[in-house]
Amino acid sequence: MDPYILAKRILEWVEEDAPLGDITSEYLVPEGTKVEAAIIAKSEGVVACLNDIVQALRVLGIDSRTLVREGESIRGSQEIAILRGDAKRILLLERTVLNVLSILFGIATKTKRFVEMVRRVNPRVRVAATRKTIPGLRELSKKAVAIGGGDTHRLSLSDAILIKDNHIALVGGVERAIELARSRKSFVHKVEIEVSNIEDALKAARLGVDAILLDNMGVEEVAQVLGELSRLGLRDKVIVEVSGGIDEDNIVEYAKLGPDVISTSSITMRPDKVDLSLEILRVIP
Repeated sequence: MDPYILAKRILEWVEEDAPLGDITSEYLVPEGTKVEAAIIAKSEGVVACLNDIVQALRVLGIDSRTLVREGESIRGSQEIAILRGDAKRILLLERTVLNVLSILFGIATKTKRFVEMVRRVNPRVRVAATRKTIPGLRELSKKAVAIGGGDTHRLSLSDAILIKDNHIALVGGVERAIELARSRKSFVHKVEIEVSNIEDALKAARLGVDAILLDNMGVEEVAQVLGELSRLGLRDKVIVEVSGGIDEDNIVEYAKLGPDVISTSSITMRPDKVDLSLEILRVIP
């Protein structure tokens, strides 16, 4: 992410936390105090977007460097970054920066765990995020998914055509929705449609969509759809995505069926907990 844009966003988040400044630091910390501090992992996890945050901190006047690589697995009590600069500024930014990194590390950690679970039973199935992300963290959340080994799916509503149930209801049916999308789309866009029953899934495949999203279907229903697509000679002509209610309790069962993609909001909206802290190492003379 562009460091200047991210720095501006961090300041907006900090303003929420300190609308009139950090009065504790104003009262206790002498003006002009310079310090060296470390960001420390207090639990295990996967590093994600630390480089982005460090570059943004440099824009904000804090000399920062990383001690670990993106995608690296970290342990508890491990220093992962060093910050040098004005003590008041570091303390002002501390909680906001740690909160953001904790979320992003958690997304990458959970994504990696899901990807490994799926690969053990079916290496060709891709684990993807959804468009459900915490507002303000869309770009970094998607990057954390990629670092964890997952597929980012749509980055935004402007990114791809995904016909959902409300679109179908508004235009009067699956056929009409697909017709409108295909007649107006650019050559660079694929058409995916969300369906919730076997009949609509087969109808969409016959109409030549690029991808079908099986929404909130049980394991048995998904197996039936995949079986029918194979029987009709359509399985290799369409991407099949399974989504809705996917978590660690059932992702393996869906993966065994062999869809092309399993997408879940669990990795971005309920990330693993990765605990981080900041400690002042020394005052710089």
